Amino acid sequence: MGMGQTARTRRATTTAVLVAAAMTAALAAGCTGTGTPADDGRGQPGTPDASRSADGTAAPAAESVLAVKIDNVRAARPQTGLDAADVVYAEQVEGGLSRLMAVYATKLPKVVGPVRSARESDLELLRQFERPVLAFSGAQGKLMPLINKAPLDVQTPEKVADAYFRGTDKPSPHNLYLRPNKLLATAPGADALTNGFHHGAAPAGGEPTASRTVRYPAARFTFTWSADRNRWLVSQDGTPTVTTDGERVAPATVVVQYVKIRKSAFHDFLGNNTPYTETVGSGRAEVLRGGRSYDAGWERARAEDGTRFTTADGAPLNFARGQVWVVFAKA
Repeated sequence: MGMGQTARTRRATTTAVLVAAAMTAALAAGCTGTGTPADDGRGQPGTPDASRSADGTAAPAAESVLAVKIDNVRAARPQTGLDAADVVYAEQVEGGLSRLMAVYATKLPKVVGPVRSARESDLELLRQFERPVLAFSGAQGKLMPLINKAPLDVQTPEKVADAYFRGTDKPSPHNLYLRPNKLLATAPGADALTNGFHHGAAPAGGEPTASRTVRYPAARFTFTWSADRNRWLVSQDGTPTVTTDGERVAPATVVVQYVKIRKSAFHDFLGNNTPYTETVGSGRAEVLRGGRSYDAGWERARAEDGTRFTTADGAPLNFARGQVWVVFAKA
């Protein structure tokens, strides 16, 4: 059974109205069963539990993942807490640059950042989770009403000032950091990862692959296989990606997902159009695991569904245990 399938069944009725409302707002702007706890991809089955925040108020529902928008320009690196994420999504933003969304479910680092602004595409991508907690700093003014109407638990510096702080290691605006334990008392566990990923044994076949590079107009990601670590070593713009603790970021699985990237109705303050990454639909993908590359198909029929990755014969394509990076590339 895919990760979070049981959680998705439980939430179907409760989120239907919220999903419909968010879809209506986005269009106006132009733009089953039970099962055992799912494998979290790190070999730890999770069981959500209720909790309360430090100030005594009710913490978000146990099924809520924490999603953090992370700055990814050169001035923002090295980042903090990136290696603790269960899933890292990379998307193209204005000027051909990149931004990351880190999703946390099985553990919460002490600090994450630098935190930056949200994009319209995030609303579609995050709808696969049960009312996720979204941590970000700012968004285009006309986008904020859509964010506030979406089925999200929005947590910005203006709303929870004590959850954020300015570091001294980088110049503003690349120095805003989040304390996750101010938003979630505990990690929600693997059941919260309702993104459709399957983890297990590698499929047959695949092509031996030492390195894979994905290019945006003004950014590039390179994943180099390390047999010693049994992981893909991440480099960005030609420089190894390490955290502020000196840890090399090294996912177990990398997905290059080919999607439609189109213009949105929004622009940044310089007038650059904000790309919209469509993650609902179907297409092709490339899955890297175990030093090999596998051709795959992907399908996500509805925004509230996870993404199904399959082999050529239609069977689920298993990911390796560990962190997953998904890089959205233009189809």
